[in-house]
Amino acid sequence: MRPAAILDLDGTLVDTNYHHAVAWYRAFRQHGVVLPVWRIHRHVGMGGDQLVPALAGERFAEEHGDDVRAAESALYLALIEEVEPLEGAREFVSILKERGHTVVLASSAKQRELDHYLDLLSARELADDWTSSADVEATKPAPDLVLAALEKAGGGQAVMVGDTTWDVEAARRAGVETIAVMTGGFAEQELRAAGAAAVFASLPELSERLDETPLGSLPVRTP
Repeated sequence: MRPAAILDLDGTLVDTNYHHAVAWYRAFRQHGVVLPVWRIHRHVGMGGDQLVPALAGERFAEEHGDDVRAAESALYLALIEEVEPLEGAREFVSILKERGHTVVLASSAKQRELDHYLDLLSARELADDWTSSADVEATKPAPDLVLAALEKAGGGQAVMVGDTTWDVEAARRAGVETIAVMTGGFAEQELRAAGAAAVFASLPELSERLDETPLGSLPVRTP
């Protein structure tokens, strides 16, 4: 049997990372903290429960974390209509299904955001299942999301496809290998250093070379 495919949504299938960076920038600024957007981007992929203290410190997170997270959610929703699927996203899911993989979409997004992504990708009839914020207690880089997706996939062997170092770390902590794409704005060297088994520039490139990855039947090509 082929391994299950656990597919990250934000930054991997839908182009959201920079929208989130802008929303976080505005949310922090509303609460008196001005951070460089590039620095915020380096933490996109983390869940908000961990991103706020990582960027602004534990004390700020204790006093203002809930308000900042609520502000980011509202600010991001104001941008969500600008979000588009990444090139080849739906085709990639279709290829995986045609090859016999169970496909679970892994997201810690709230239901409204998740519904928007599923509609954008017309993925409800393709994917076998998906996760949402209701399925996790601790967000990435904690392994909860990957473990929840693995359970929905029926357990057994699985491979994660993600776009950030946080995806790779969460999967590693769940005992799952990761294939990474660079669509989230992280460099190949960073993703490999985090532990990605293979890195590709885009989903179309990954689709073409799938047999060179842990989702295929051939060994991964080493540089």
